Amino acid sequence: MPDHSPTARELQLDLLATPKAVPELRHHLRAHDFEVRLCATELLTNVIDHLGEGTPVTVRVTGTPHGHTRVEVTDPDPRALPVLLSAAGTAESGRGLALIEALAHRWGVTPEADRKTVWCELTGPSGAPIARPQDAGV
Repeated sequence: MPDHSPTARELQLDLLATPKAVPELRHHLRAHDFEVRLCATELLTNVIDHLGEGTPVTVRVTGTPHGHTRVEVTDPDPRALPVLLSAAGTAESGRGLALIEALAHRWGVTPEADRKTVWCELTGPSGAPIARPQDAGV
């Protein structure tokens, strides 16, 4: 029988979406690479910005059967769906999902009756460096 116990690189964290929670989340994800930490905190920040401070969320980071890293943030509002915007160069916000779009292999939203999960998958395994074009000498 397969062992489904979480590894040191898997995480599930229930918290309130507040500005103070962002660096705390980064700390909990310190064993993961930069892209995982960035995507998780961007998804958490979207909850703060669009649903409000104090919204309860669940953050999960797991591996996938395809060797990717999946980052999920679940919140209690199935109606407030994220929208990929094109932020102006001088805009102070609106780049979170564009960042996710640029970094992730794929991303999406899984709506349910009483909540939604916004997720993204990064092509490297959790905790392993993800190759970037500059790393390959391109």
